[in-house]
Amino acid sequence: MDQNVFYATGKRKSAIARTWLKPGNGKITVNGREADEYFTTFSVRKMLRSPLTFTETTDKFDIDIKVKGGGMTGQAGAVRLGISRALTLFQADMRQTLKSAGLLKRDARIKERKKYGQRGPRARFQFSKR
Repeated sequence: MDQNVFYATGKRKSAIARTWLKPGNGKITVNGREADEYFTTFSVRKMLRSPLTFTETTDKFDIDIKVKGGGMTGQAGAVRLGISRALTLFQADMRQTLKSAGLLKRDARIKERKKYGQRGPRARFQFSKR
Protein backbone atom coordinates (compact mmCIF):
# COMPACT_ATOMS: atom_id res chain seq x y z
CA MET A 1 0.00 0.00 0.00
CA ASP A 2 1.18 3.50 -0.80
CA GLN A 3 2.51 5.56 2.14
CA ASN A 4 0.58 8.69 1.01
CA VAL A 5 -2.85 7.06 1.08
CA PHE A 6 -4.93 7.35 4.26
CA TYR A 7 -7.92 5.05 4.85
CA ALA A 8 -10.81 5.56 7.29
CA THR A 9 -14.33 4.25 7.76
CA GLY A 10 -17.40 6.32 8.59
CA LYS A 11 -20.84 5.12 9.64
CA ARG A 12 -24.23 6.82 9.96
CA LYS A 13 -27.62 5.10 10.37
CA SER A 14 -27.23 1.98 8.18
CA ALA A 15 -24.73 3.54 5.76
CA ILE A 16 -21.04 2.60 5.72
CA ALA A 17 -18.44 4.69 3.86
CA ARG A 18 -14.91 3.50 3.15
CA THR A 19 -12.73 6.53 2.44
CA TRP A 20 -9.29 6.76 0.82
CA LEU A 21 -7.52 10.12 0.99
CA LYS A 22 -4.42 10.90 -1.10
CA PRO A 23 -2.63 14.15 -2.01
CA GLY A 24 -4.07 15.63 -5.20
CA ASN A 25 -6.11 18.53 -6.53
CA GLY A 26 -9.55 18.17 -4.90
CA LYS A 27 -11.29 15.48 -6.97
CA ILE A 28 -13.92 13.54 -4.99
CA THR A 29 -15.36 10.32 -6.41
CA VAL A 30 -18.18 8.35 -4.79
CA ASN A 31 -18.77 4.79 -6.03
CA GLY A 32 -16.89 5.60 -9.25
CA ARG A 33 -18.95 8.73 -9.98
CA GLU A 34 -18.27 12.43 -9.41
CA ALA A 35 -19.44 13.50 -5.92
CA ASP A 36 -21.75 16.24 -7.27
CA GLU A 37 -23.29 13.73 -9.66
CA TYR A 38 -23.84 11.13 -6.91
CA PHE A 39 -25.17 13.53 -4.25
CA THR A 40 -27.70 15.81 -5.94
CA THR A 41 -28.92 17.96 -3.01
CA PHE A 42 -27.02 21.15 -2.14
CA SER A 43 -27.23 20.63 1.65
CA VAL A 44 -25.85 17.09 1.32
CA ARG A 45 -22.97 18.33 -0.88
CA LYS A 46 -22.18 20.99 1.73
CA MET A 47 -22.22 18.35 4.50
CA LEU A 48 -19.83 16.19 2.45
CA ARG A 49 -17.26 18.98 2.05
CA SER A 50 -17.49 20.42 5.58
CA PRO A 51 -14.37 18.64 6.97
CA LEU A 52 -12.32 19.99 4.06
CA THR A 53 -13.60 23.56 4.47
CA PHE A 54 -12.98 23.58 8.25
CA THR A 55 -9.38 22.42 7.77
CA GLU A 56 -8.87 24.55 4.61
CA THR A 57 -7.74 21.55 2.55
CA THR A 58 -10.36 21.69 -0.23
CA ASP A 59 -7.87 21.51 -3.13
CA LYS A 60 -5.17 19.42 -1.46
CA PHE A 61 -6.60 15.89 -1.61
CA ASP A 62 -8.16 13.44 -4.03
CA ILE A 63 -10.76 11.39 -2.19
CA ASP A 64 -12.09 8.02 -3.33
CA ILE A 65 -15.17 6.79 -1.49
CA LYS A 66 -17.08 3.52 -1.57
CA VAL A 67 -20.40 3.85 0.24
CA LYS A 68 -23.27 1.39 0.70
CA GLY A 69 -26.50 1.12 2.67
CA GLY A 70 -28.91 3.76 3.90
CA GLY A 71 -30.27 6.77 2.07
CA MET A 72 -28.69 9.92 0.69
CA THR A 73 -28.39 11.82 3.99
CA GLY A 74 -27.14 8.79 5.91
CA GLN A 75 -24.52 8.10 3.25
CA ALA A 76 -23.40 11.75 3.28
CA GLY A 77 -23.04 11.64 7.07
CA ALA A 78 -20.98 8.46 6.82
CA VAL A 79 -18.76 10.03 4.15
CA ARG A 80 -18.28 13.16 6.29
CA LEU A 81 -17.11 11.07 9.25
CA GLY A 82 -14.83 8.99 7.01
CA ILE A 83 -13.18 12.09 5.53
CA SER A 84 -12.75 13.62 9.00
CA ARG A 85 -11.09 10.49 10.36
CA ALA A 86 -8.79 10.20 7.34
CA LEU A 87 -7.72 13.85 7.75
CA THR A 88 -6.72 13.18 11.37
CA LEU A 89 -4.58 10.26 10.19
CA PHE A 90 -2.93 12.56 7.65
CA GLN A 91 -2.15 15.31 10.16
CA ALA A 92 -2.80 14.99 13.89
CA ASP A 93 -3.13 18.78 14.48
CA MET A 94 -6.33 18.83 12.38
CA ARG A 95 -7.99 16.73 15.09
CA GLN A 96 -8.63 19.70 17.38
CA THR A 97 -10.24 21.75 14.57
CA LEU A 98 -12.47 18.86 13.48
CA LYS A 99 -13.37 17.91 17.04
CA SER A 100 -14.42 21.45 17.97
CA ALA A 101 -16.62 21.52 14.85
CA GLY A 102 -18.23 18.23 15.98
CA LEU A 103 -17.14 16.33 12.89
CA LEU A 104 -15.45 13.41 14.68
CA LYS A 105 -18.60 12.30 16.51
CA ARG A 106 -20.30 9.13 15.32
CA ASP A 107 -24.04 9.86 15.15
CA ALA A 108 -25.34 6.68 16.80
CA ARG A 109 -29.04 7.29 16.10
CA ILE A 110 -30.45 4.35 14.17
CA LYS A 111 -33.97 3.17 13.41
CA GLU A 112 -35.71 1.76 16.48
CA ARG A 113 -37.16 -1.71 16.01
CA LYS A 114 -40.87 -2.44 15.96
CA LYS A 115 -42.12 -4.10 19.14
CA TYR A 116 -44.52 -7.04 19.23
CA GLY A 117 -48.14 -6.21 20.03
CA GLN A 118 -47.61 -2.66 18.79
CA ARG A 119 -48.05 -0.85 15.50
CA GLY A 120 -44.48 0.47 15.46
CA PRO A 121 -41.50 1.19 17.72
CA ARG A 122 -43.54 3.51 19.96
CA ALA A 123 -47.00 3.75 18.37
CA ARG A 124 -49.68 1.50 19.84
CA PHE A 125 -52.81 0.03 18.29
CA GLN A 126 -55.90 2.08 19.10
CA PHE A 127 -57.50 1.03 22.38
CA SER A 128 -61.23 0.36 22.42
CA LYS A 129 -63.01 0.13 25.75
CA ARG A 130 -66.14 -1.47 24.22
